[in-house]
Amino acid sequence: MKIGQGIDVPAALNAALLKKADQDKEAAPASMAEKGARAIPTAGAQVSVSTLARTLEQNDRAVGSDFDSKKVADIKAAIKNGTFKINPEAIADKMLDNAQEMLSVTR
Repeated sequence: MKIGQGIDVPAALNAALLKKADQDKEAAPASMAEKGARAIPTAGAQVSVSTLARTLEQNDRAVGSDFDSKKVADIKAAIKNGTFKINPEAIADKMLDNAQEMLSVTR
């Protein structure tokens, strides 16, 4: 997946919501935490999912997995063992290709 595609938007939104939830937890009164008090559930908020989100979800299900889980496991093991080698030239080339592609689309 390339940087800047529309699919990045829901991920960014999800990250922002998780950050907000963490901030809300930190903002809870310390006295309640010390007493072991539990938060009182409040009335639920209504949530609606946009048609864009539904379409993206359907597309994700239709396409299947976007990554090779074995390759991810191999990379994790290499990082853990200290044998993972980074090719900065390949990274730079791909970054330049992405930038060039994005610039050509916007013109």
